[in-house]
Amino acid sequence: MKKILTIIGHCALFLCCLSCEKEFLNETPLDFLSPANTYRTYTDFQAALAGMYSQVRGYEMSSKGGIRTFLATDIAYNARQDGDRWGNLATVYISSSEQVQDFWENPYKTIKNANAVLARLEQSELTSEQKAVVEAEARFFRAYCYRNLVYYFGGVPLVKEEITSPKRDFTRATREEVLAFMREDLAFAAENLPGIAEVEDGKVSDLVAKHYLAETCISLGDYKSAIQYAGDVINDNNTALMTKRFGSRVSAVPDGDVFFDLFQRGNQNRSSAKNKEALWVIQMEEDIRGGYTVTTDYSYPLERFHVPTVHTLTDPDGKPGMLGPRSDFNVGGRGVSYMRATEWMINQSWGSDFDKDIRNSAVNIIREVIYDNPASAWYGQSAIAPESMSKNYKAQNYRWYPWLSKVTCPGDHPEGLYTDMEKGLLTNAAGGTYADQYLLRLAETYLLRAEAFLLDNQPDKAAEDINVVRRRAKASDVAPADVTLDYILDERARELCFEERRRITLNRTGTFVERTRRLNEWQGWQVEDHMSLFPIPYSFIEANTGAVIEQNPGYSN
Repeated sequence: MKKILTIIGHCALFLCCLSCEKEFLNETPLDFLSPANTYRTYTDFQAALAGMYSQVRGYEMSSKGGIRTFLATDIAYNARQDGDRWGNLATVYISSSEQVQDFWENPYKTIKNANAVLARLEQSELTSEQKAVVEAEARFFRAYCYRNLVYYFGGVPLVKEEITSPKRDFTRATREEVLAFMREDLAFAAENLPGIAEVEDGKVSDLVAKHYLAETCISLGDYKSAIQYAGDVINDNNTALMTKRFGSRVSAVPDGDVFFDLFQRGNQNRSSAKNKEALWVIQMEEDIRGGYTVTTDYSYPLERFHVPTVHTLTDPDGKPGMLGPRSDFNVGGRGVSYMRATEWMINQSWGSDFDKDIRNSAVNIIREVIYDNPASAWYGQSAIAPESMSKNYKAQNYRWYPWLSKVTCPGDHPEGLYTDMEKGLLTNAAGGTYADQYLLRLAETYLLRAEAFLLDNQPDKAAEDINVVRRRAKASDVAPADVTLDYILDERARELCFEERRRITLNRTGTFVERTRRLNEWQGWQVEDHMSLFPIPYSFIEANTGAVIEQNPGYSN
């Protein structure tokens, strides 16, 4: 029994059901929900699917999920350089690491729920049309979860059906087998999910499935199919890159640009902002039922992690130089300096377009900080200039560094987070993103198709797709001869930093080790060859007593 409980608690791969031959012990639940009476109506299945959206939001939009995929890569590192928060990779990349275990358990929980939905469709009251849509959505989530697993761990156990009794003889499928299974699920989803104009904000559509189908085809070496599927997304009448200023802050920030507008509160969704670039947007609703409470819950603490602790800076006399936590461009919220962009990301990636590319504009990357405490003798002066440099910044340079404004909402935090609206002062609870979050934008699809074109020996067409994205950013065109996989990864960083799950992109392209060593000035030396994959959690290996699960190379149990 102890082994069974271990399997349930640590693997989350199955629903354990007990049976008994004596009929008088059988129970039919009438006054509480169970698998026997829950999956009947279309409303029942929609509730189950809503739970999957919630699960994905929970682990993708958290410090344990999404943020960890940025840290210790080519784009970011732990600014405090301590052992926590992926600061010391030797303590993270081990089979007993709880941080790695999260990446294993959470997808399998959603896979379990998807299989439960699929197992009960035939016995439901749904019409054939409803069954097709529900099956498509459940299979999409199953494929999306295997996408996480295969790029983080390599080949993993494939659970294709609901498990209704204890199981401890799982075996690892190969990477190619997992990818092939994903392709089947995503192809069905692409064929049966509604169009993007038909779905509510936050729901997946056929185009989302086609994007990930294209990505999967690249991993399987089928570049022509990848080009076709990505092209379906790009050429759809309901999608387009946003090229003109739009949305909620055009007047409030006259020096802004369209890239800045993409990340402002209220601008992510198609319904509210007519944002045709948005493909899949996670709904980070605050102060509503099913959302989170801004005064008590950081939810997705991207602002908290990336923004430096600017509000703690002292002036050269050692006195408070800053008024306190604020939401303007000077401070950008209540940051705690956990995730600093690499020198390459901030200064070197732009090349000769440093002053031209709007993604590097003054509103999109904050490079200056001014003392804003009127009581300071240094009020109005730079806190980082040599002649007026902050006293504690000299000793602890994590207190300030250039940061990307897309992670926060300068001057536009939810009202409940202000202690002084006039001064813009925020409460200690500030630290979330407070805006809906892209899991997928059309710009990424252009760059994905460029990758497929390059691998299909069509660099001219790859350059065309890249230049669509670069022209929106006012950056110089790239010539076909200069398009390489490395260049595409550079462009993805410039466009998608702190959006795309960077660890997945680098693992998928087999470039994590090389790029992190070369471009991460603080953690590159920590990366060892075997870290291209995470270790399989030992808790799962130990509980799986009926078969041997091989650990990934380079790791011990």
